[in-house]
Amino acid sequence: MAINSQRIQQHIEKAKTGDQVAFTTLLDFYWNEVYAFMLKRTQNETDTEDIVIETFSKAFDRISTYNPEYAFNTWLISIAKNVHIDMLRKKRSSIFVEITDDEDSSAQNVADSSPTAEDLLIREQNLSHLLQCIRHLKPQYQEVIQLRYFQELSYQEIASQLNEPLNNVKVKILRAKKLLLEILKKK
Repeated sequence: MAINSQRIQQHIEKAKTGDQVAFTTLLDFYWNEVYAFMLKRTQNETDTEDIVIETFSKAFDRISTYNPEYAFNTWLISIAKNVHIDMLRKKRSSIFVEITDDEDSSAQNVADSSPTAEDLLIREQNLSHLLQCIRHLKPQYQEVIQLRYFQELSYQEIASQLNEPLNNVKVKILRAKKLLLEILKKK
């Protein structure tokens, strides 16, 4: 079935009511366009995937604010540009720190920077808490979280391993992250 602007508007209206099928349809229809646009800007597939996933996540969280007077793809591209700008700002702020000569020389005299026993214990407790929260997810979401963030597989590798379409994997990861965030906020 061809998707025209009227069908898109119907899916947008359904998505505003929380219809997951409508979200998936919109994601499938617009993913390649937003991805291609961002890939030209970033020249990096990993960054592009992260930006596009965050774009759709933000778009679906704020879909009620979408103004139908404008094209939906234009709205998505605007969100993607802002996500990209935010990502660049975060990278810049973490990379560039001005250091005076005194600070530089004192930095050379810093003691061992390896984690202390307390640091290791805190990290282990945080990981344990995160794993407990992940166990509250449905098995299909646990699996994609485990494959993506613990085994560090690419989206394509996950799709191949699960024998599922790439877009289904992207949607599952997006939903799993949202559900995990909700669980973490409750605890």
